[in-house]
Amino acid sequence: MTLEEFESQTRDELEQTLNQLQAATLLIAELETRIAETGRTVHLLSRSIETFVAQQRS
Repeated sequence: MTLEEFESQTRDELEQTLNQLQAATLLIAELETRIAETGRTVHLLSRSIETFVAQQRS
């Protein structure tokens, strides 16, 4: 393997690794958003249940 081939291979592998890291970072951001949305939904559902139970007791 020549020095040029080694540099090219190393550059390609680094680029692929950085692309994978970027993709993982984007997936993490999307997951954080979905978790936050799910938390809000659970909170609203909990409030709805509490309201319903309170109305049933009245």
